[in-house]
Amino acid sequence: MVDNFQFKDFYNIDDLLRIVEILRAPGGCPWDAEQSHESIRKDFIEETYEVIEAINKNSPEMLREELGDVLLQVVFHTLIETEKGNFTFSDVTDEICKKLIVRHPHVFGDVNVSSTEEVLTNWDAIKMGTKKQNTVAEAIYSIPRELPALMRANKVQKKAAKAGFDWPDVTGAFEKITEEAKEVDAAIENGNETEILDEIGDLLFAVVNVARKTGVDPEEALTRATDKFSRRFECSEKMAAGESVDMKTATLEKLDEYWDKAKKQEQTP
Repeated sequence: MVDNFQFKDFYNIDDLLRIVEILRAPGGCPWDAEQSHESIRKDFIEETYEVIEAINKNSPEMLREELGDVLLQVVFHTLIETEKGNFTFSDVTDEICKKLIVRHPHVFGDVNVSSTEEVLTNWDAIKMGTKKQNTVAEAIYSIPRELPALMRANKVQKKAAKAGFDWPDVTGAFEKITEEAKEVDAAIENGNETEILDEIGDLLFAVVNVARKTGVDPEEALTRATDKFSRRFECSEKMAAGESVDMKTATLEKLDEYWDKAKKQEQTP
């Protein structure tokens, strides 16, 4: 047991900082002491998605727990840098506080705004200024490549649109899907793997454009479509099993029959 550690009925952020320090210190936990930014970076992503799951499930209890796990990741990564002498947890909180104050001049300054749109416009301008971004292209390149691809595409398109680089309405964006689909078909016909990769990417990018123009979140749209496919596949699989049909050897017509039935069942109130 660690000397001078006080067990309490209720812990605060200072306690969390101290506990992680103990875990990383000599005589603490060997696993925690061995970790680096790189070894636990995927844990951060996983914990973040679990917060999203808690929000989707509308579970305050789950959200409280998962936010704690995310906070642990923040503390852990900060402590690694503190050990290197680069910055502390106080430096992290100081920087985010200053950022919030600077980017909300309509709250902490004398700037007047009349709408949410003006707030966002000011936010983008201030962000570009503080990050010393002189062009929209620089702002686009600042969007992390590590984001989910659909999310990154959507953000890139929004940045470009604010600079006037956009279709006037959804019609042009939708027609682009047809154009890109034809290019995918031609690439498949040519059998060039690199060309197929590029053209499918262009097709997906065009679909994201239509989603953006219609106010749809492409990540959410694809998630819903995947959920729908999963439900209908499960139903089809059960129907095949009920008829002792092996889906691996069934004809396409038979599989379509199951799929159509599954679709109708889902649509029936």
